[in-house]
Amino acid sequence: MPTLLSTRQESPDLMPEAMVDPGSLAQAFEAFTSTADSLQQSYGILQTEVGRLRQELELRNRDLARSLAENERMRARLGHILENLPCGVMVLTPRLELRYANDVARRLLASTAAASDSAGPIPASLRQLLEEIVVSAPGAERVWMLGDAKDPVLISVSCALIPRTTESRPELVFILRDITEQKRLEEEREVSRRMRALAEMTALLAHEIRNPLGSLELFAGLIKDATRQDEEVSQWMVHLQAGLRALSATVNNVLHFYSQAPLETVPVNLMKLLTSTIEFLQPLALQRGMAILWTPPEVSDSEATISADQHRLQQVFFNITINALKAMSAGGTVTVRVSTERRAERRWVRVAFEDQGPGIPAENLARIFEAGFTTRRSSPGLGLAVCKRVMSQHAGTLEASSVEGQGSTFTLSFPVLEA
Repeated sequence: MPTLLSTRQESPDLMPEAMVDPGSLAQAFEAFTSTADSLQQSYGILQTEVGRLRQELELRNRDLARSLAENERMRARLGHILENLPCGVMVLTPRLELRYANDVARRLLASTAAASDSAGPIPASLRQLLEEIVVSAPGAERVWMLGDAKDPVLISVSCALIPRTTESRPELVFILRDITEQKRLEEEREVSRRMRALAEMTALLAHEIRNPLGSLELFAGLIKDATRQDEEVSQWMVHLQAGLRALSATVNNVLHFYSQAPLETVPVNLMKLLTSTIEFLQPLALQRGMAILWTPPEVSDSEATISADQHRLQQVFFNITINALKAMSAGGTVTVRVSTERRAERRWVRVAFEDQGPGIPAENLARIFEAGFTTRRSSPGLGLAVCKRVMSQHAGTLEASSVEGQGSTFTLSFPVLEA
């Protein structure tokens, strides 16, 4: 068994223990300890700063998240507003390329594109209008007409320019509004304004004409009485009186239709009013070779007294009788009948005017009380409209019935004035 020999040799780099200075070692250890303490303090400060920075970063991240969420909510809200605006909104590039359109604009473009030959999203007629707006007057409002001339749809188109920013190109915003109803209302207001002006002028002329007519009627009556012995002259006076009274009835219709004066009601005996009115209208019947048949019934004053504006009610009798005379041919007769009845615990008196004319067609019967409706070119179509209005003012009713080829009947009903 071999003997193990020691191979340990002394390293030349190791200094003998007698050569190490204890003071140097103490100083080195002290310096090391101081440096370690300093590093430990710096590390603690660094950890504190890292914690503060982490906290600040977390706060910034939370603020950024809230800001992003708020921006997203605002964006969604603005998108919701744009989608639900009653007008169309389109965003286009300067080359008129469509970048955005809200729901109204999309529906409008879809409906017009389907009816046109345009292959793009914007119809050719609209594109041409947009080009004119951009080139000539970006802030101006133009009208784009759709549909046919009989039933057009009018779209107002206006433009606003979004300026270029560092991150985006300039864009054009077009607002599309349906102004069809607005234009219709404007036209109706204009027609109404003209009608009011015409009504004022017509009423003024009627007032100016009515006074001379009254004088002419008075003198015609005096001349007729003075020439009663001369049959030929008396016949002429009948025609003159008939013409004056027909003209007077027309003038009064205009005044009653356009006048807003309140009623001046008093107790009126309907039998007496009818008698005087028919006597006044007899020249018109004689002139046309016709007759008005009227026999006052035996009705007590209490059954025939109504509350009425005598002049307006007389105009109703004029209009109905004159219409009947115009509808009949020579030899015809207008028959006036009066009856009484009780309805809803109240007494009523009815006056019926029956003519022997050709009757009223069924399609016209529902429209005869409309102002301006007439089947005769020479008539303004106000007579029956005035009758309907006056009867409504008197809390009465006016009804019409007709059989073609047999004549027409107009029935007026009045509530009797209670004691």
